Amino acid sequence: MTASAFSTTVTVPTTGFSVIKGETVAGGMHSDEFDHMHCDWCKSWLFTKPRADVGFVNVRATMLDDPAWFSPWMETQTAEMLPWAHTGAVRSYPRFPEMADYARLTEEYRAERPFTGAKPT
Repeated sequence: MTASAFSTTVTVPTTGFSVIKGETVAGGMHSDEFDHMHCDWCKSWLFTKPRADVGFVNVRATMLDDPAWFSPWMETQTAEMLPWAHTGAVRSYPRFPEMADYARLTEEYRAERPFTGAKPT
C-alpha cells in the first residue's frame, strides 16, 4: 500500500481527530479489524482506523503540516521488513502488538517522550 519499504503513522486519540476537508473511502488492504482510509479524489492513503472503538486513529505522518519533528518510536510487521530498511524505532514487533498492549505502550511512549505543549524541534 505504500510503494516503499515502510510507511509511518502517528497515533492520534479519536477525540482529537477529524477529517476537515474532502471525502474518504476505504481502500488498500481489507481486513475485519481495520479500515485504511483514502482520499476519494486522489486515492492517497490518509489514515487507518480500527473498526473496534479503541480510542485511536493512525494518521499517515506525511499528512502532517510539518512532519519534520516526527521520528518513529515503534515499528511493526518487521517479519516482512527489507534487511536494509531501518527506522531507528525503540520498540519492534514482528507483527502488530495485541490490542490489549496498546494502553501500556501509550504510557511507555508518554514516559519516554513527554508532551511539553510545544512542537518538538
